[in-house]
Amino acid sequence: MSISSIQLALGSWDEIKPLALPVRWAVFVEEQKVPSEDEIDALDDVSLHVVALLEGKAVATGRLCPDGRIGRMAVLGPFRQQGWGAAIMRALLQEADRRELQTSYLHAQCHALAFYEKFGFQAEGPVFDEAGIPHRLMQRQR
Repeated sequence: MSISSIQLALGSWDEIKPLALPVRWAVFVEEQKVPSEDEIDALDDVSLHVVALLEGKAVATGRLCPDGRIGRMAVLGPFRQQGWGAAIMRALLQEADRRELQTSYLHAQCHALAFYEKFGFQAEGPVFDEAGIPHRLMQRQR
């Protein structure tokens, strides 16, 4: 499938939840075994959410929290390594710039460090456990 077919939808959790939640659930709860009670949190209601759509079906998602934290980046398995996550990240960083946030940060799963480095994020501090998965703090200055 061509990445040129991508369509992005941005909005509040109320608007995006029907599209984003199935992607997050499939990736985090079913695939990565994150406890289901940890998947939805209070930050969902105050964050900007983005989903990538292919022929009307959500294949990737992510969110930007008010403090510049990027999170809940998820791409359905069959669509990985095809640019969907990059499209989500570009949209989130564009919004962070629009909001004039000086710093964006995230908790990167260790296997994804190289992906985030491509967008200017730098790993800081030690590896830590989040939901049973090794992570590192990464930050990006505007």
